[in-house]
Amino acid sequence: MTPSRHAPARHPAAPTRRAVTAGLLSATALPTAGLAAFAPELEARVAQAARAFMERTGAPGLAIGLAGPAGRRLFFFGMADPARAAPVGDGTLFELGSLSKLVTVALAALAVEEGRLRWEDAPGRHVPEISGPGTDRLTLLHLATHCTGGMPLQFPAEVRGWADAAAWYRAWVPPAPPGTLRAYANPSIGLLGVVAARALGGDFAALARDRVLRPLGLEASWHAVPAARQGAYAQGHTRDGRPIRLAPGPLDLEAYGLRATAPDLLRLVEAQMGLLPPPAPLGAALAALPLGRYRSGALTQGAIWEWYPPPATAEAIAAGNADGMVLRPNAAAALSPPLPPPDGAFVNKTGATNGFGGYAAYAAGRGLGLVILANRNHPTAERLALALELRAIIGA
Repeated sequence: MTPSRHAPARHPAAPTRRAVTAGLLSATALPTAGLAAFAPELEARVAQAARAFMERTGAPGLAIGLAGPAGRRLFFFGMADPARAAPVGDGTLFELGSLSKLVTVALAALAVEEGRLRWEDAPGRHVPEISGPGTDRLTLLHLATHCTGGMPLQFPAEVRGWADAAAWYRAWVPPAPPGTLRAYANPSIGLLGVVAARALGGDFAALARDRVLRPLGLEASWHAVPAARQGAYAQGHTRDGRPIRLAPGPLDLEAYGLRATAPDLLRLVEAQMGLLPPPAPLGAALAALPLGRYRSGALTQGAIWEWYPPPATAEAIAAGNADGMVLRPNAAAALSPPLPPPDGAFVNKTGATNGFGGYAAYAAGRGLGLVILANRNHPTAERLALALELRAIIGA
């Protein structure tokens, strides 16, 4: 959801509006059985919504995925890299930003299912070097739901590696009692990823690949893009059009470092909806993620997934994804017992880096989902506007 530390890449000038428009004219769609039934004019309506989004944001490239019980459709627009005239396609890799957190919490939930962790554990139980007066008051569920009592959005600038991060965790004290305040934070999910990897006895990126990504059939998702796939890695752009790519940062892989294709991200949503039954116990781990643990403002907070009860109005979704929910702490109230999203609830997660923006959502109980990936940073409100148009098109 939140931009992270980046470094500009060497690259020719940013794409012009003319280049974006030219890319739109070469839009492609990958049909698969089923979704034509959602609306006779599905392809034309999606293309119209995509064109308006790209014109508003200046995004050089865009990928859209729609899924339902009867099938899936993928649509690709514009350029993955305008300088190379490389079009967006089913193999294009996008930076997922905070959508990466879905994989991190799935790995943690898998460790819970296997008895390696408990949601009520303090993180220092598994990572002793971060134990301190503040972190010892936290549970893993606080980390997974951002309800830490006020952990900051980003590490301070002086935190440059794990030793610095561990010292920071030891010294940190929550401004409010954990569980009473939701504060969106990369350090919270970053620490959850470290805990999960320690409990499972391996390297985080390798565990995420072998225990979550590949078992779900996500074969084109990478925390470190292999040399052979670098040509498929889309060029990102800042809001003012400068080329940029994700740069290393503390706990970047755990919090925001995944790159993936639109088909892979859509498959993750399909697995979350139960359209693609995952192997046990990964299926049970995924089922635990959207359980509502806290209510904060308009949103119900699960383990990273956030949802809005039916009728899930545009106003409620906008309020839950507003900058005020990301950049400032908000009061939270615990839900006991945890509340599964009711049929028709709108479940979503947004993600961004300084050069990319993405979105994933589904309608609980209806098997209808969507994903959006663009290679230019833009306001979250623009993604929501596109998502709500797509939601109306598929009836989610």
